[in-house]
Amino acid sequence: MTNEELMRRAIELSENSVKSGGGPFGAVIARDGEIIAEGSNNVTIDMDPTAHAEVSTIRKACKKLGTFDLSGCVIYTSCEPCPMCFGAIYWAHLEKIYYANDRKDAGKIGFDDDFIYEEIAVKPQYRKKPSEILLRNEAINAFRMWEKKEDKTEY
Repeated sequence: MTNEELMRRAIELSENSVKSGGGPFGAVIARDGEIIAEGSNNVTIDMDPTAHAEVSTIRKACKKLGTFDLSGCVIYTSCEPCPMCFGAIYWAHLEKIYYANDRKDAGKIGFDDDFIYEEIAVKPQYRKKPSEILLRNEAINAFRMWEKKEDKTEY
């Protein structure tokens, strides 16, 4: 399939999602023009705030391919990824992101993620969601164990 055909499928998934009660977002992951996985936004359907189209599609692709590394695959998404999905795309090692609508288009219909992009740049102690370090001296042991582990699978 061509890039345009794959994007049209992501757009079709976004429209179908609206019709079935989900959010207006769809995504396709492909390798060499072949669809590996596809999905749409199911936040309200699944009562899961992480069930964005991109994250759901990444999960399906990883399961299908039996790996957490989607190198060699490309994602087509009906909208520019939010910060959570953007991070997931990087962690999954997807090669490229194609998107149709941008985050300004999404903001115009109530899906404004700019406040999250802005919060990421703020030092933790000054963010709107308070956060503080707690029991670091106890938690650091797991990091030390990981560092010493010789048979670990890095990702």
